Amino acid sequence: MPAGFDFGGRTAVITGAGSGIGAALAGALAARGADLALADVNRAGLTATAERLAGAGVRITTEVLDVSDPAAPAAYADKVKAEHGGAALLFNNAGIAVGGTFDRVTPEDFDKVLAVNFEGVVRMTRAFLPLLQAEPEARLVNISSIFGIIAPPGQTAYSASKFAVRGFSMALAHELEGSNVGVTVVHPGGVATRIAEDAIKPAGATNAEINESLERARQALVMPPPEAAQIILRGVERRKRRVLVGRDAHILMWMERLFPTSYIRFLKSRLS
Repeated sequence: MPAGFDFGGRTAVITGAGSGIGAALAGALAARGADLALADVNRAGLTATAERLAGAGVRITTEVLDVSDPAAPAAYADKVKAEHGGAALLFNNAGIAVGGTFDRVTPEDFDKVLAVNFEGVVRMTRAFLPLLQAEPEARLVNISSIFGIIAPPGQTAYSASKFAVRGFSMALAHELEGSNVGVTVVHPGGVATRIAEDAIKPAGATNAEINESLERARQALVMPPPEAAQIILRGVERRKRRVLVGRDAHILMWMERLFPTSYIRFLKSRLS
């Protein structure tokens, strides 16, 4: 086995490729010579990513895809096989958020977050695993969050989904031990994506509450997505099972490990 995972000439499938970390991963992978199968529910963002990379010298296909649609991932896997001949990398990056405490999040919005962030990861993995297993070496990369390690107030749906991604990824990594498919679970900290702006607003939220929440997000989400993408790909290249993205993610991980029941006191003081 080579010293590092070789991206050149491999096909990488990326969900949520229309913006943020997904778009940055697309650019970083193209620079490493990987062909790209890009998917996003947002057609405009997806098109913009593909057009930006049109001169990269790699094969790029796009698909408007809703990962929460039960039938869509399997159909997309068939399309990628037909268009690319297979896939050696799957980046399950698509995700959404909903703001507000549990009592203000509607059951429909809670379920929607789980459907995209967790069930979408499971469906995409189930659909693409046969393609990954057909490769000499392949990698499944599931994007969780630092909120898959810590669980702050106001994030019941999002944390539940990201903890589920973490558990699913770790168990699957153990099942695939010794096979040609490795698993990496990624826990980004404050990356400057549109996750806060695009989040589902809690029922009855006032403009003042929404603006306050967005301001907190602007202060916390500071790492440029291209920097996050480079950290993720270095971890994949080294076949790491877990990648923490950002100094804040490392600090919070250690806080949770050392103070598993009391770290929230520090978080609450910072949030206030």
